[in-house]
Formats: sequence, structure tokens, C-alpha cells
Amino acid sequence: MRVGQFVSTTGLLVGTLFFALSLTPSLLPRGDFTQGVLSGLSMAAGYAVGVIGLYLWEYLQLPEPRSRIQKVVKWIAALFCLVLSVSFLWQASQWQNNVRGLMGMDEVADVRALLVGLVALAVFLAALLIGKLFHFLFLWFSRRLQRIVPPRISHMVGLMFAFALLWALVDGVLYTFTLRSMDLSYQQIDALIEPQLERPEEPMRSGSDASLLTWESMGRQGRRFLAGGPRADDIQQFSDIPAPDPIRVYVGLNAAETPEQRAELALEELIRVGGFRRSVLVLITPTGTGFVDPAAIDTLEYLHRGNIASVTAQYSYLPSPLSLMAEGEYGADSARALFEAVYGHWTQLAPNNRPRLYLFGLSLGALNSDRSFDFYDIIDDPFQGALWSGPPFRSETWRNVTNRRVPGSPEWLPRFRDDSVVRFANQNGGLESGERDWGDFRIGFLQYASDPITFFSPDSFYREPDWMREPRGPDVSTDLRWFPIITMLQLAADMGTGTSPRGYGHEYAAEHYLDAWYALTDPWGWNEFSLARLREYLMQRDYE
Repeated sequence: MRVGQFVSTTGLLVGTLFFALSLTPSLLPRGDFTQGVLSGLSMAAGYAVGVIGLYLWEYLQLPEPRSRIQKVVKWIAALFCLVLSVSFLWQASQWQNNVRGLMGMDEVADVRALLVGLVALAVFLAALLIGKLFHFLFLWFSRRLQRIVPPRISHMVGLMFAFALLWALVDGVLYTFTLRSMDLSYQQIDALIEPQLERPEEPMRSGSDASLLTWESMGRQGRRFLAGGPRADDIQQFSDIPAPDPIRVYVGLNAAETPEQRAELALEELIRVGGFRRSVLVLITPTGTGFVDPAAIDTLEYLHRGNIASVTAQYSYLPSPLSLMAEGEYGADSARALFEAVYGHWTQLAPNNRPRLYLFGLSLGALNSDRSFDFYDIIDDPFQGALWSGPPFRSETWRNVTNRRVPGSPEWLPRFRDDSVVRFANQNGGLESGERDWGDFRIGFLQYASDPITFFSPDSFYREPDWMREPRGPDVSTDLRWFPIITMLQLAADMGTGTSPRGYGHEYAAEHYLDAWYALTDPWGWNEFSLARLREYLMQRDYE
């Protein structure tokens, strides 16, 4: 059980315990490969805890049990960990199927224990080798420093040198190489022109010959956004009321060099196509790839029977996590530039001769949309409101309001003050009613309790999150338990690789957008029957 051994027995025992606990459920279902990676990382974390704990025990010179007692304790602990691992592997399938059942997904066969074990072992061994390399560098530096400084100082400085060297290797070489490779790949994907997406021919549509914006500069997600959505005939066929074509303006990343130039292009195009003459104007902040959720915007266009314009600008072609790491503030800068351009023009129009202005963002788009304006800048002439779906846990307004929620309201569906400004909704609604009437300025959050993007927290490393306490959200398993370190790794795995059907996790469903937009924007001419008919129609559409 000595620290100096190549593999620490204590580390293996604690690592095995962590391996077993990692098989318990979290927010989203996991596949066998994902489970193997998660279990391997958990085992490595447990191994590190065991080694560090043993090192501290020896460093503090605490008494150790006799050799014979050590062997008995070691075998008892090993037997306990083995039984626990086998037991948890046996229950893993049922745990995963319970989570899948909450989300209406088909059950899966038994977890392939061999695959999970092999992947976990490979990940653990890779982490162990990195740890051994770090330990070697630490000893190498500290032994040479002991010639000129006392041992404890040499240990501290050697630790810093070893960490700095490994960090330089990871951040300066591996991270940069990976980011550049993925940047090139996603840039090529963004430039791909899909043949099934036809360039608009109508002069009043963005991307046409008459447009200020070229079809090629839109980017892949921009072309999808402009080619998709309902037309006037679709809306009229559904509602039996004459309707105009909804206006959509999208400025691609390649349309101009700076966020300010792209924002100015968006404003000019919006003016050209008559966006400020519609009854509703929506300023959208896309996700990292430039994606705009069609389930959110199609719903709004049907609700307002085409008398609506939406505008957005791309700021990246990388997926949101990579965009956040590589271009931290760039998304917020882009959202702010677009807001200032559109809002600045909007305030110059007569209040009775301008559209109602709303903001929308999903995921990273919600985070950057929140950062696009300052309440002090709009207090004299506020826009009508914002709908932010799946707000990341880093969103300042979301975090502030959630932390200051009404006592007794759950973290997954909080209430804020008297509900007159901020309201929250999930699959079962929540924006339609409050203690007081909703005011003229409205902020709505649409979030599912099973969304790891929203409910991940670094604090789960050492304390149980509030949303895990009773009562739990309707889509969160009762089998979910909090474990130090492990729960944070589970939630991180959910964020990175978790999958779910529409209406759960981070996949927001059109019918829930319908309820949220209806409560937020108060469209005219709808009753319970017509809303139910639209809800049924949207639920039948393929938004995958």
C-alpha cells in the first residue's frame, strides 16, 4: 500500500469504488462507449483521490495498521469493491432504461459490460500514464533543486515546473493542433452548399439577386434558415386567412470582416425587405455554428400569421463548446453589435409605427443574447421582451434570478419575485400565469429539468445541487444520486455526448415553444381550439 509502488493498491480500491458509482444514472441516457469513457475517467479520479489521501496520511506521519491487519483490510476492501462493481453493472441497464422511459424512448438491451470495462480500462491506463509522467517530471525537477534549496521548497517548485510543462504541452500543442484541425473541418462544412437548398428567386428575400447578401456568404446554417420555414401559402392553408411571407434576414460570417460591419449589413437588408413594417420583429442570436432552431421560429411565424420579421448574424462555424473556448467574447460582441444596430434604428421610429421587438436565443445563443444589451441603455425605451431557451449555466441573468428565486420554488422551475417581469417554463408550461400580471417588458426562460447545459454546475464537484433535492423535475430520474466528483463528471458527459428526444434534455420541442411564444407575445385571433390544432400540426412536423 506504499505510495512509491508503480500502482497504488489504495488508489485502485478507491478507483474501483468510483468506477462502480459512475454507473448510476444522471440526467440523460448514455451509450456503452460513453459509459466506458465516463467510468474510466471516474476510476482515474478515484485513483488520484486514493493516492493523494495515502500521501497525506504518510506525510502527517499518522499511525499505520500492522502488516497482517493491512492485508486483511486490503482483501476485505477489494472484495467489497468487486461485489459493488458487479452489482452496479447488473443494475446499469435498468437505470438507463428508467431514464429512457421518462423520455418516451425504447428500452435497450443489457449494458455490454465487456465493452464498458475495456473502454474504461483503456481510459484509466491513459490517465495513469499521464499521472506517472507528471510524477516523473516532479521528481526530476525537485531532485535537482534539492542541491540548492531545502527539500520542501524543491518539492513545491518542482510541482509547479512539472505542472507548467504539462500545461504547455496540452494547451500549446495538443489543444492548438486539435482546434486548428476542427476549425478547418467545420469551415469546410460551413462552406458546403447543399443542392436541395435552392437559392431564393423573389427579390424581397435575402440571398436573392436583389439582396445585399450573397447566397454563398450565408454559410450552411444560414442557407438552411433562409430556405426553411413556412411561406405565405403554408400559413394561409393552415389558418384560412391571407398572410404575407415571413421575412428572414441572415448575415453569414463571410459577409463582412467585423461584427459591426455584419450588423450594418443586417440592418440595411432588414430595411430593404420591409422588416420594420411588420407587427413583430425578432432579433435572434444563433448557436456557435450559426444554427437557428426551426422549431422556435416556425412556431412564431405561424402564431403571427406571417406578419413577422426575424434577423440574425453568424459569428462562428464551430460547435458551441468549441466556439465558447476558442472565441470566448466574440459571440457576445457580435450579438451586441447587431442589437445596437437594430435597436438603434427601432428607437428612431414612432412608437405607434414600429414592430414589437423581441430577443431570442437557444443555448449559447441565449447566453450571448443576454450579454447583448444593458438594462441601463434600454430603460427609457425598452423593447418588449426575450425568450431564452436552454440557457447555459453561465448565463448571468439566469443564474442571478435563479439564485434569488422565491423560497420554496424549485431550482428547475423557479419563481422570481411577483412574476411580473421574469417567468420560467418547462414541458408543462409556466409563462401563462403568475402572482401578478406580466408587465410590458417580459423575460421568459424555457428550460427542461433534464437539460445538462442549464443545470451543470462546477459546484457539483463537492456539493449536491439544489435541483437534485425534492421535489424533482418530471423528467429527472428518482434513482439519480449525488456523489462527490462523480456527479460532476456525469453531468459533463451529459453535456458533451448526451442525447434525448425532442421535449427533453437540450432538445426543445415546437409545442413547448408554442406555449412560450403565445404567453410572451400575445398574438391575436387564437383560442383553445385553434391553438390545439396548431400544436398537433407542429408536433407532426419533423424537426430532427
